[in-house]
Amino acid sequence: MRKSKWIVLLDSGDTIVDEATQVHDGEGIVLSASFIPGADAMLAGLKERGCTVSLVADGETKSFENIYHQHGMDDYFATRTISEEVGVQKPDGRMFQDAWDKLRLKDEDKKRCLMVGNNLRKDIKGANLFGITSVWLDWSPRYFHEPRTDEEKPAYTIHNPEELLQLLDSLNDTPEGLS
Repeated sequence: MRKSKWIVLLDSGDTIVDEATQVHDGEGIVLSASFIPGADAMLAGLKERGCTVSLVADGETKSFENIYHQHGMDDYFATRTISEEVGVQKPDGRMFQDAWDKLRLKDEDKKRCLMVGNNLRKDIKGANLFGITSVWLDWSPRYFHEPRTDEEKPAYTIHNPEELLQLLDSLNDTPEGLS
């Protein structure tokens, strides 16, 4: 399998982690949670394809440390951008800029970057406003399923995490990729 050129920014809740399975402590920190079906295969497939993978998620740092340690993935992500540390939540562009800076990317890298998330109003809108390709994971019944504005319309829609791998493979087979 050839080395991937893709940079994949991933949300966490209901994109990797099933929010319905989260166990919280008295302070609201997530102590443990299960992955949604297919998320582990998606993560393994991204790694196999040589993708640069970064977490861009709203929540508390300790929650993400607990969840990803539970699954043996402490060092899986190249970088982590977490709203508690940045001081804002998606769709605020500072979340995406933080990930961009940590990954040391340039504007020309935007054509090979995808943001995958479950929330049209946060993940998809934020990605679109930042100028990267948005991929909506339409899996969870917990959030809105109809875009209110053009900014909330995803470039691509998938219905389970493993479909992301198929999407990347199809984009690799297209000479222009995302351009």
